Amino acid sequence: MKVSVIDMTGNKAGSIELSDAIFAIEPNAAAMHMAVVNYLANQRQGTQSTLTRSEVSGGGKKPWRQKGTGHARQGSTRAPQWTHGGIALGPKPRDYSFTLNKKLKRLALKSALSAKTADNELIVLKELTLEGFSTKTVATALKAIDAGKKVLMILPENDKTLVKSAANIPGVKTAQVNTINTYDILNADKVVLFQEAVAKIGEVYA
Repeated sequence: MKVSVIDMTGNKAGSIELSDAIFAIEPNAAAMHMAVVNYLANQRQGTQSTLTRSEVSGGGKKPWRQKGTGHARQGSTRAPQWTHGGIALGPKPRDYSFTLNKKLKRLALKSALSAKTADNELIVLKELTLEGFSTKTVATALKAIDAGKKVLMILPENDKTLVKSAANIPGVKTAQVNTINTYDILNADKVVLFQEAVAKIGEVYA
């Protein structure tokens, strides 16, 4: 499958052949869903905690005698039904993360890239040259190529100048070929794929 390559001014700068095994498969919705759920679950810290009746202070004395008062029997003022009492079955620190097998993760990633390609939301960029740190240059280039508000830029390698220049632009995220994930691809309005990264994606995920 051939797609156009554009430069940082938004003009066509040629075309490139994309691998059908990565960019033109039938998207698997179930695999993408599982990958997104897995990503979001792995982001959770799981540090929320509530106090049980054994952890709140007070409540050592029986509030009234067992029989003869007309009240229901009570053993502590820190039982869950009391104000200032402990929480019954509340959240405790836990690990929400789980793992997916490599085959499913790879299928989800290919499905996401194929879905973006089919929806014309994949932009192949020839290059984005910076003489120094310049957020304005990156913002101007993204506007010229009509990248939208939420953009994922897939770089062939770690370019610190470009990464730092793009970091201050709201909605713009950068990633290398070996760090991309299904959630970031689907969450972006447009995926900007650098021309040099195309071959590397083929090597890693084909």
